[in-house]
Amino acid sequence: MTTQLVRLLRESALEGGRLEDVAQLSGWSVRQLRRKLVAECGLAPGAIMQTERLLFAKRLLHDTSLPMTEVAMSAGFRSVRRFNAVFAEKCGLNPSAIRRSRRAEIFPNTIRLQLDYREPYAWSEMLDWLRARATRGVEIVSDTVWTRTVRLAGYDGWLRVFQDKRKSALWVEVSPTLAPVLRQVVRRLRELFDLDANPAEMAPLFANDPRLGPVSRRHPGLRVPGAWDVFESAVRTVIGQQVTVAAASTIAGRLARLLGEPCPPDEHGLTYFAVTPAALAAAGADEIASLGMPGRRALALIHLARHALAGGLDFSPFTTLADASASLTELPGIGPWTADYIALRALRYPDAFPAGDLALRKALGGGTPISAKAAEAASQVWRPWRAYAAALLWQSLG
Repeated sequence: MTTQLVRLLRESALEGGRLEDVAQLSGWSVRQLRRKLVAECGLAPGAIMQTERLLFAKRLLHDTSLPMTEVAMSAGFRSVRRFNAVFAEKCGLNPSAIRRSRRAEIFPNTIRLQLDYREPYAWSEMLDWLRARATRGVEIVSDTVWTRTVRLAGYDGWLRVFQDKRKSALWVEVSPTLAPVLRQVVRRLRELFDLDANPAEMAPLFANDPRLGPVSRRHPGLRVPGAWDVFESAVRTVIGQQVTVAAASTIAGRLARLLGEPCPPDEHGLTYFAVTPAALAAAGADEIASLGMPGRRALALIHLARHALAGGLDFSPFTTLADASASLTELPGIGPWTADYIALRALRYPDAFPAGDLALRKALGGGTPISAKAAEAASQVWRPWRAYAAALLWQSLG
């Protein structure tokens, strides 16, 4: 519960939210919320929110040339005056001083940000995973760079992510058109690339494990690949039912060409924005099935899109893994494997484990698949980090 509260406070801070809003979502009073966090974290909720805003503002001041007003608004402050006052009080200097001392490099027509992580980080393995599952036209993944189109809260653009080998960080290049939604971009990227994971926290669980120990030593810092968008990932997961990864990626690319809106030509080679719930909900099942899938699966995609439009994929941070999986399996065409896989990648539950996954069952059986029930039983020793165990098992198969 405490982890979810802190996460919600940090996200709400950058959205310009108030402590009262977080308390209402959590079901606690402001007083109860403050007492709980001070007791368990030693920090008041207001301090957590303010620190998050200041850290993000400092990053924007240091890494970008955004006007001071945009920096303040992007960091969740409601006015430049309030931003200047809090910054001076907590940091002991004016925001302009940070701007004057920032690095000299200028990147024309691009916003560049640094996203830190804890070492080690298996960057090549992350890109390998994402490359195999990329939607052609929407994403391009090379050996070193991940690029995609973005349509977020009414703003269109692109972004690129690559590793800085000199420090424990990724660099993000963002089109200036996305400046108003930078905080959402950063939050999504931190989840997609699992940048807040602490390898040292879970390493003892895997280091001496007979199955996972050798894999974890060969691939230190292996993360759980996330998703840019919950709906987009859920669609890709449904498409991937009972077909190979390569076949699912091909069909996803066809769907993008059919229903995705073309993006303006640019130097990155991107051609489409991702398919929206509205576009998919309005499509015909026969039209979708003609892309290379059974009619029932096409219908499942339409039901999923309508569910997303109704807010069905907007899970609260306090939704349990069991409740999220149960909600998803109520939809036509979504079984336990699909629900668990969405929970692992898109919803970011660290203990999600799709026991019905054929590759996981093969890895656990030494090449011969064991039953889903046996896989579920075998996974219990890796709680509460079964998602990372799954990533290691998948990696063991190459």
